[in-house]
Amino acid sequence: MSWRRGYIETNPRFGVKVYADGKGERFLTMDEMQRLGDALREAETVGLPWNFNEGKKAKHRPVKDENRREVISPFAVAAIRLLMLTGCRAGEILALRWSEVDFERGVLNLPDSKTGAKKVLLGAPALEVLSDLPRMGDYVIAGALPNKPRSDLKRPWERITRHAGLKDVRLHDLRHSFASVGAGAGMGLATVGKLLGHASPAMTARYAHLADDPLRRASESISGTIAAAMNGAATKETNVAAFRKGAKGND
Repeated sequence: MSWRRGYIETNPRFGVKVYADGKGERFLTMDEMQRLGDALREAETVGLPWNFNEGKKAKHRPVKDENRREVISPFAVAAIRLLMLTGCRAGEILALRWSEVDFERGVLNLPDSKTGAKKVLLGAPALEVLSDLPRMGDYVIAGALPNKPRSDLKRPWERITRHAGLKDVRLHDLRHSFASVGAGAGMGLATVGKLLGHASPAMTARYAHLADDPLRRASESISGTIAAAMNGAATKETNVAAFRKGAKGND
């Protein structure tokens, strides 16, 4: 920028109010994840039904139902699955090369992510997705041309999410959903941040509110045990342990 290079003294944007994009963060529920999975399986097997505009060239439409469906590229479907199963960014998966996949250690060695080089740990489901893909060149998500990656997932993503009934869900929301599952399972924000490759804890802090459930379960468990003891419902083992401790203290 000119102000950084010393051509002008101040940044023209200073003092200008920047409005939020209003998109926010979207987390898929378990039901929505199931619907997405169902749509992906349908997309790669029997295909997704076409969406026709009513009354427009109806006579040219295919008569048979099987001809009214579109099978989505297995590479596009695999890319979406990998985004969901790894928490990676779309660009990281689309630019992924086979040479960066370490099946033996279960790791992706990304040389140039948004935060620099990083390793992505792969769970068994992600490894299975990669193992099932044919190798069509240097890139995992093969494009139309040899040794060229697929440029984007816009069209298949729109088709799949429409069929699954998922409104206002972006590809990047799959990364948020990966993080939300980890935070909600009580894995700790530090662990979730490392899996996502965040450069600082502040970047993971957005998921802090999702970690309330494990704390609530812990609170319920502790208070339940205490209430049971106060109500005289302590187990026999607890009473025996308390008696032995008391007896030892009186020696």
